[in-house]
Amino acid sequence: MAKPLTIAVKRIHEPAGPADGARFLVDRLWPRGVSKEKAALAAWLKPLSPSDGLRKRFHGETADSDEAWNAFRLDYFAELDADGEEVRAALFVLDAAAEAGPVTLLYAAKSPERNNALALREWLERR
Repeated sequence: MAKPLTIAVKRIHEPAGPADGARFLVDRLWPRGVSKEKAALAAWLKPLSPSDGLRKRFHGETADSDEAWNAFRLDYFAELDADGEEVRAALFVLDAAAEAGPVTLLYAAKSPERNNALALREWLERR
């Protein structure tokens, strides 16, 4: 049986810490006001981020509503399940890092309760 993954979620604007392990940005756009040095990334895994259309739709809707959040999660999971070559390659990188130690998924959204990194962690833990 595979060992359970240790996946943390953190806003990229928070400082990097030793407990973060390998840090992966999972947003489609580079966050404003964050230098690449301060981000301290192992990699920027764009293929694991929501598509532009899904991202824009989620942020254009009332992102605070449970209905919008649940719809976003289901659509995002469907995108990830489509399992394209780029997604598989990004998952390979993430899985290899997780085998070596803790990983942290980084996001730039303002909401700590509703963001794509939390949804991605949920999807990763279910697969």
